[in-house]
Amino acid sequence: MIRAFNLVKRYPGGTTALAEANLEVERGEFVFVTGPSGAGKTTLLRLMLRQELPSSGQIIVNGRNVGALPASKVPELRSTIGVVFQDFKLIRRKTALENVAYVLNVAGLSRSEQKQRAYEALKGVGLNHRLNALPPTLSGGEQQRVAIARAVVTDPELLLADEPTGNLDGELAVEIMRLFREINARGTTVVVATHDKELIHRMKLRTVLLDGGKVVNAGEKPAGQPPAGTAGEPPAGDPAP
Repeated sequence: MIRAFNLVKRYPGGTTALAEANLEVERGEFVFVTGPSGAGKTTLLRLMLRQELPSSGQIIVNGRNVGALPASKVPELRSTIGVVFQDFKLIRRKTALENVAYVLNVAGLSRSEQKQRAYEALKGVGLNHRLNALPPTLSGGEQQRVAIARAVVTDPELLLADEPTGNLDGELAVEIMRLFREINARGTTVVVATHDKELIHRMKLRTVLLDGGKVVNAGEKPAGQPPAGTAGEPPAGDPAP
């Protein structure tokens, strides 16, 4: 699913965010990317999404050489990737349902299809009772669940999450990770960048360690981890009616 070969990213002024980084993530894996501040975690995710271009080396995402993609092909790449951010990035004046449906509107689906799929996505994260709530009236955990529903409503092949639990307390963070595990169990490859060592320890999943822009430990898939497509931990939130 993801292959990085001698990946280098330098910024103007001489800052090197990634230095000869090499990484492989198989289809259907769940992988944490961790490391100290400035290790290159966010940069790596931005390169996968083609928000940045590598200075040298290559990054392959689902068979596409991301750095070599023409601009006209970038939307096609991004249509296969869901993204979850630490600060949610919800539209404050739109309801939970409208926030999730918005990406389907961009994709050209009919209004009825948008509403149905957005409803199902919110139901899947336990928020079907908060469809008409505006983001400022939702708790931090609820806002993050709306953001997850928005990220997965298009059935992405790859889900990228950048510090998705950074603004949440410990138990809410675990709840969000359980949602990601359920999404992963349905076949989506999941890559989560986080500095939360306690969360990583509790989840016991493959962990890639970055330091100084290099992959210093690529981690291993833990024994007994269920393969993608099998039942994982149940999603958090209210049970479906």
